[in-house]
Amino acid sequence: MMVRVRPPRQVGALILAAGLLAGCSGSPPPPVPSAAMGGPAPVITPSVATNETGVAGYRLGPGDQFRLTVFRHQDLSGQFEVDGEGFFAMPLVGEIQSAGLSARALEDAIEAKLRDGGYLVNPQVSVEVLNYRPFYIIGEVNNPGSYQYVNGMTVTNAVALAGGFTYRADRGDITITRGGSKGSRVDAKAATEVLPGDIIEVSERFF
Repeated sequence: MMVRVRPPRQVGALILAAGLLAGCSGSPPPPVPSAAMGGPAPVITPSVATNETGVAGYRLGPGDQFRLTVFRHQDLSGQFEVDGEGFFAMPLVGEIQSAGLSARALEDAIEAKLRDGGYLVNPQVSVEVLNYRPFYIIGEVNNPGSYQYVNGMTVTNAVALAGGFTYRADRGDITITRGGSKGSRVDAKAATEVLPGDIIEVSERFF
């Protein structure tokens, strides 16, 4: 049997390639943002909050959409939306007050209704928030209005979505109304966290 011997130059190339691959086996360096390379800016995508994850301590309100799963009972499961009065209608059980409750608290409330109403002996329920209600930004921004909430966003992100400040904006005088139009007002800074339903107001600068 004839054995073919690879020329030394090709062998050396293979050894060099193997060394390069071995050097790349560690953690890869962090990617360079495309904006820094002259490409388009990165896109922020909404995250989904499940029970205790997502927005810390978040309480449901009108306009929020969520997925309700009753284990082993597909007929009771589905996607629902909190109506303007803070309720949603569930098969078999009827209307359930959900506004003001966290996902975990709503799970407990549904389980109690299913158990106490004699529908199920040991109900197991999961609530997953799918879409948060929007936030609003008004005042001295280029495009005031309502915008889809993105988990983890700050006032800086909100202003960017609204097209940036106008030349009349007082960047040091920004307030957030939390809990509806009649909710509490708090002073905000660039790094202040925004929550679903917040109303951000950028004041006008006086010369």
